[in-house]
Amino acid sequence: MILTRGARITGAVLCAVLVAVTAAWIVRDLRAVGDPAELLRHWAGFVDTRLKVRPATTQADPVLLVVGVLALIAALRSSIAASVLVTTGVVTLVMRLPGVWTIGASWMDGRFSDELRTRALVGTFAVLAAALALIITGAAGRRQPEDSYERRPTRPGQGAGVTTFLLLGVSGAVLIAWEVRQFVTLSADVYPDWFIGGDAIQVGLVEAPPGWESLALAAVCLVVAWTALFRAVHSRPLGMIAAGFLLVSGGAGIAQAVHERMLDHFGELDVEYQLLALTWFLFALAGLLTLLVLARRGFEVPDGEDQGYGGYGYPQSGSQGYGYPRTGTPGYGYPQSGTPGYGYPQGGTPGYGYPGGGGGPAAPPPPSSRPPSW
Repeated sequence: MILTRGARITGAVLCAVLVAVTAAWIVRDLRAVGDPAELLRHWAGFVDTRLKVRPATTQADPVLLVVGVLALIAALRSSIAASVLVTTGVVTLVMRLPGVWTIGASWMDGRFSDELRTRALVGTFAVLAAALALIITGAAGRRQPEDSYERRPTRPGQGAGVTTFLLLGVSGAVLIAWEVRQFVTLSADVYPDWFIGGDAIQVGLVEAPPGWESLALAAVCLVVAWTALFRAVHSRPLGMIAAGFLLVSGGAGIAQAVHERMLDHFGELDVEYQLLALTWFLFALAGLLTLLVLARRGFEVPDGEDQGYGGYGYPQSGSQGYGYPRTGTPGYGYPQSGTPGYGYPQGGTPGYGYPGGGGGPAAPPPPSSRPPSW
């Protein structure tokens, strides 16, 4: 199934709305802060950042901006445009949904002006409406190719699917392990704030609470890991979005570790700190490798073949597997001419940490502000 021309144009317009709203918030923060370097330090989660005003954005916003731009391009040109629109809409919906109750909450009073909060609430509803419309457009705007010259959607190769399963499966399991640690360590009156927001947690104006982000990313990683084994078409764009967030989150954590000289004294750190640093490196490596694997153009889905799940570990008739290509057909690792590959670079929210009050962890917190998440 491919997208109709009208659905492609509609999807591109909706992606432009997402890009415009996200870009407006980033520009607002750049003007308010005055120093782009300080804003970058804030996005990376440095605890010694000195800002005149509180930024509304986090490191997730630049990632969503890039995702929106690439989705706009893919909507007009890619053979997997339908999957791109649906996955972009789902991720945006999950990331922005908490703003419906956090922006207007009483515990947000005093952190941001009423005017800014009103603008944020209006922008959040606009983004949620556009994200929902993207999902509907990608799902309802599909049609069968009319002739043999139209490019079919592409699924990842067998080797790419297995690699994605291993990398994102491990990353998702590690994210869940950190959340279990938070659940066990934080007091009963603090953990709900960690997940849905509250007085005990510092949350940006348009940011989702850290627990929400962490579990959402873990769920996406595990879903992609499982469906990539079956070489599902949607596992390519959704996997690249997840990989992008992992890459940025891990990269920001590594920058924190270097800034705080954690790596220079790695052997002297507590076991929890060592595991935290290793988690950052794992996320950065998993995100980078997954992007490289999934960004390559996959194999076209033959007419009549299910785009959701291919054969487990084996190509169906008419499709190609991992390994040596058939004569005249490119193998895994070599892009075909025609449709460009589709991918996202990642970011996330600042790294690991604890709420400011209402109970605390059993061990002293590391320098960063939150656990590995989006």
